[in-house]
Amino acid sequence: MFEITEDTMQTPEIRAFFDEPTNTVSYLAWDPATKIAAVIDPVLDWDHKSGTADTAFADRILKAAQQEGLAIRWVLETHAHADHLTAAPYIKAKTGAPIGIGEHIKDVQRIFRPVFDARDVKPEGGDFDRLFKDNERFMLGSLEIEVLHVPGHTPADVAYRIGQDVLVGDTIFMHDYGTARADFPGGDAHQLWRSIQRLLALPPETRLWICHDYKAPGRDQFAWQSTVAEQRAHNPHVKDGTTEAAFVAFRQRRDSTLAAPTLLLPSIQVNIRAGRFPEAEANGVRYLKIPVKTKAGHPAVFGEEPAR
Repeated sequence: MFEITEDTMQTPEIRAFFDEPTNTVSYLAWDPATKIAAVIDPVLDWDHKSGTADTAFADRILKAAQQEGLAIRWVLETHAHADHLTAAPYIKAKTGAPIGIGEHIKDVQRIFRPVFDARDVKPEGGDFDRLFKDNERFMLGSLEIEVLHVPGHTPADVAYRIGQDVLVGDTIFMHDYGTARADFPGGDAHQLWRSIQRLLALPPETRLWICHDYKAPGRDQFAWQSTVAEQRAHNPHVKDGTTEAAFVAFRQRRDSTLAAPTLLLPSIQVNIRAGRFPEAEANGVRYLKIPVKTKAGHPAVFGEEPAR
């Protein structure tokens, strides 16, 4: 496992941007010595009722980077999110920064390509500019980022570790709230447990930057920064003394009661393409698909005559 040494102790600057409509936290992280920056999990504004996209939220991040005198050199995704559309292509178009994600996005694409008949999704993760392997390291200015594969929520989840700071994606939430669901296609509660234990094995002072917050009962403010020590002491799902069996049983029971995220269908279609929308049809309009199914399975629902 990557060790914190004197050479890697330099702390990045990290600024959070909270998108309340999707309860998502995007981050701008940079090396204070070189002013080289990365944007992590940027949100695209999406009006689900009208099918309208906007970039106001992403523009806030770009404006902050400009005010700080930063050069954005990476757009990093922790996974293909199911609750918001990514603004990664917009950030890339404005800055030239490549889009990176964990290499197991290929597994997620294999799951969802046939669901949406998304034949234009490029093979082997080709819509993304860089696919990171577990434990791979790359530079952000003079800082080193280590990629940690933390599957369970989805097969492709990764966390980005910069010294004593870890941007954890959806794997774990605030220490007074809990953990991510594991019932999406390809998700696995056992894997999620092991991924969380990997994070909680880091030094207790390690700062964990959370990707979503829903305000735990009794807390009035949104929050997104925790520590390993706080998670081990207080997280109701995984605090010290919890067993894997108990966690998996709880997670499976709870997940069976959860509704699908509001933006699941548009988010997955766009995010497995690295934020690219499907190509326009002959009329010049781009369309997202909604797979239709029925609980009864009766053909009359689709206006079909029953078999005789």
